Amino acid sequence: MEHTYNRPSVTLGLAQEILRYAVVKAVEDGGAFAVSVVDESGVQKAFARMDGAPVQSVQIAHDKAYTAAGFGMATDGWFDFIKEDEPLRLGAPTGIDRLAVFGGGYPITIDGAVVGGIGVSGGHYRQDMAVAEAGLHALDPASAESQ
Repeated sequence: MEHTYNRPSVTLGLAQEILRYAVVKAVEDGGAFAVSVVDESGVQKAFARMDGAPVQSVQIAHDKAYTAAGFGMATDGWFDFIKEDEPLRLGAPTGIDRLAVFGGGYPITIDGAVVGGIGVSGGHYRQDMAVAEAGLHALDPASAESQ
């Protein structure tokens, strides 16, 4: 059809597997995190709030996943992207609804297409990044075994 297009999206099964990998890493590290997996449009597909995770981490995790899926870039890349551009630095964080500009959100990419995003919150952003990165190992389980 000439007036529509197909856009690949993360399946529910893969979203749940990404969530599982992330939670396993979080448990290994002894943290309490919120983990959100969204589809290509930023709609939540899988979610967990671990026991003890701060309530604020729920929205932050979802916003990180939403940002990563929507822009196709990791949330930690935003700081470098805007830091030398004053209009963006001053306007993007307050002017773009739900934009997260610190680590813990990654796009989910398959065959070069952004099919979703993962966002993690509950620790320092470096801890959030490690848990989110572990979730992405669901895309290539062999890479997780080698670590």
